[in-house]
Amino acid sequence: MSSIDTTVIHAGYKPGNSEPRALPIYQSTTFHYSSVDEVAGLFDLSAEGHMYSRISNPTCAYVEEKIAAMEGGVGAILTTSGQMATLISVLNLCSAGDHLVSSAAIYGGTVNLLSFTLKRFGIDATFVSPRASVDEIRAAVQPNTKLVFGETVANPALAVLDIEAFATAAHAEGLPLIIDNTFPTPVFCRPIEWGADIVVHSTTKYMDGHATFVGGVVVDSGNFDWAAHPDKFRDLVEPDESYHGVVYTRDFGRAAYITKARCQLVRDLGVCPPAVHAFALNQSLESLPLRVRRHSQNAQRVAEWLEQRPEIESVNYPGLASSPDHDLAQKYLPDGICGVISFVMKGGRDQAAKLLDSLKLASIEVHVADSRTCVLHPASSTHRQLTDEQLVACGVEPGMVRFSCGLEEADDIIADLEQAFAAIA
Repeated sequence: MSSIDTTVIHAGYKPGNSEPRALPIYQSTTFHYSSVDEVAGLFDLSAEGHMYSRISNPTCAYVEEKIAAMEGGVGAILTTSGQMATLISVLNLCSAGDHLVSSAAIYGGTVNLLSFTLKRFGIDATFVSPRASVDEIRAAVQPNTKLVFGETVANPALAVLDIEAFATAAHAEGLPLIIDNTFPTPVFCRPIEWGADIVVHSTTKYMDGHATFVGGVVVDSGNFDWAAHPDKFRDLVEPDESYHGVVYTRDFGRAAYITKARCQLVRDLGVCPPAVHAFALNQSLESLPLRVRRHSQNAQRVAEWLEQRPEIESVNYPGLASSPDHDLAQKYLPDGICGVISFVMKGGRDQAAKLLDSLKLASIEVHVADSRTCVLHPASSTHRQLTDEQLVACGVEPGMVRFSCGLEEADDIIADLEQAFAAIA
């Protein structure tokens, strides 16, 4: 299926004769087998099927198949959160003593994960600019580096990654590129087509789109040749004694990475989402293209309107001609970007806080990508512990507002902002 609009509806679950038309919820932890040999085949990974819902579940499996098709991958794994998807994608390649290179413009929670939590487990990270050249990225690689990481559109910096440059640098060093594609979704960008090897999402955001379920997903492109670098990826090319000596590259070919992630990490860490969460996600995915196009259109209109307001110091949205990332957005995201913008209020922290308190349609939330417009003042919430000087140092202006445009009529969103500006004048 070439059209994303068709893929989101028809990929994954396909009912047989007299079977339910809608994806069923397989609300069961366990499954029935007719013989001991059938169970043995599952544990040897020589037969397909489900052994226990901590590892796989039919409802989840159908949604995984759908998302893999949306991104153009060979397989996917649903997880309990976007953070867990990122963690699984990294731990599937890195062990204590290893290193990774990442774009510095990524979600703050991912910065904490890579900089602090993984460091406690002996995995180090080096950060480079999202606009780093191929040579600069390669210069950050060390002998123990196992992967390169970045975000298509960073949350909340909205920096657009030069995916081709990062892919070129990673592959020149014999490394895979992992991309977080949460904000654009595969509707606006499919990083695998630009050279990415693994794609992760927080399905909590646009894929769910209704602020109801936390979740994540890892997608394997199947394109990286792990066997060509046996010294770097021993766990993929050497026998796994926890599964009777299976060799993932030999036995699963292009699906080696995603199979290893499920058989080792999902099995041992227990990060499986409930079947009912996968069912709800599947329903949301069917309307994803319609929703994200409206989100992006609203954001473009609101950003252009904000640029003309005297109360605003600056507006950050890659769809604006004034954005330093506009050319990259035109290249990688020609049909839309996302619904999230940021802007800096004149008057700093106090004026930004007053604006948020005066909004009526938009609600103050620690969230983005909801069907309802939501807004946050980082200096008063997520970055509250920092001084104004520290805020500037980490790229967050004291007067910065993160604004996530919902699915309402754009004129109504603008009217809400207009009345809020009038209230604080």
